Amino acid sequence: MEKIISSDFTSPETMRDFFAFYRRLAEHQEPLYRLDDFFGMGGAWIVFRHDDVSAILKDPRFLKDMRKLAPQQDHEAAAVQNASVNKLIEWMKNMPNMLSVDPPDHTRLRRLASKAFTPQMIEGLQPGIQRIADELLDHVEGQGRMELIADFAFPLPIIVISDMLGIPAADRNRFRDWTHKLGKAALDPRDSAAVTTALEEFIQYIKELLAEKRRNPGNDVTSGLVQAHDEGESLSENELLSTIWLLITAGHETTVNLISNGILALLRHPEQMRLLRENPSLLPSAVEELLRYAGPIMITNRFAGEDITLHGKTIRKGETVVISLAGANIDPHKFSNPEALDITREENEHLAFGKGIHHCLGAPLARLEGQIAFGTLLRRFPNLKLANESEQLDYNFSTLRSLAKLPVTF
Repeated sequence: MEKIISSDFTSPETMRDFFAFYRRLAEHQEPLYRLDDFFGMGGAWIVFRHDDVSAILKDPRFLKDMRKLAPQQDHEAAAVQNASVNKLIEWMKNMPNMLSVDPPDHTRLRRLASKAFTPQMIEGLQPGIQRIADELLDHVEGQGRMELIADFAFPLPIIVISDMLGIPAADRNRFRDWTHKLGKAALDPRDSAAVTTALEEFIQYIKELLAEKRRNPGNDVTSGLVQAHDEGESLSENELLSTIWLLITAGHETTVNLISNGILALLRHPEQMRLLRENPSLLPSAVEELLRYAGPIMITNRFAGEDITLHGKTIRKGETVVISLAGANIDPHKFSNPEALDITREENEHLAFGKGIHHCLGAPLARLEGQIAFGTLLRRFPNLKLANESEQLDYNFSTLRSLAKLPVTF
């Protein structure tokens, strides 16, 4: 049987047909699969069954904070062979945020950021998000066609998160370029220069943003975090920089791909799209099913904080565990007929937002944006179609399921 390698997890072929890739994994009959090398970071274990993924995400023995690992451990030594990864590892160690640390640091940083994502605040965003969605479609309605990502799926969440963070409209497009460069470079040893440039430009921008908020504070999340830092709350300058970076990046990139992947899935299942158009009350369950079926985050990772035995094998302290969220979401042991798109699916314990203490803080916002995006598109453009049915769509080289373009007509 053909050996699975790390690039299989991010290849365009996998993105186009993840079900076929998952069947290859399952054919090995090994619930804990060993990779000899994971993108230049040394050996890694792969978990892809729902029960295993869920358990590991909740298990405090599996860590996010690389600062807790000894520098001589294999994955760091191997990272020297991948200069891009090495730069990102060093940066993440120096610029911790709630996604890259464990308690008690995680608890402290998440508490500060969560003030912007209370249910009341998210509910209050609904009219504004709806207005943005309608205005974006107003701009293209007379054309009869659009590139859905550039014209709708990207601007919608970037406008929302930029408004929340108090970022000027003129700066929004720069973030997508930076996040794409970092996402690609993290998997390509040849792109270390791109990593350096993107990180330096991104962080310099945030430093300037923080300086502006100190001079002219507003009623926005960035101003609130600056105030918390300056008034002595336990938030270092680097944590402040990294938290703003995380909110910008996570606040738009995954939602861009939820919208584009979700629309593509509906276009390829016209009976489901028709059902949703005729029954808008199904929007909440449709978003959950699209997160399961075509969610943006393919993999995440943890590090073993101690020797841990799983399925009769020992994961040694410091070893990397690559967690396939996409695989868990189509596990036939968990979901009936998992390769079918069913927007009426009732039992849908997907893991698109993770689980445990690192469960996505912005999940309620992403769900709201998804419901508004899908509902508005289907209502405004009832004849939505792919611009070219025979055209092979391209995916970005990334750990995200990320379409490069999605041309549609209406």
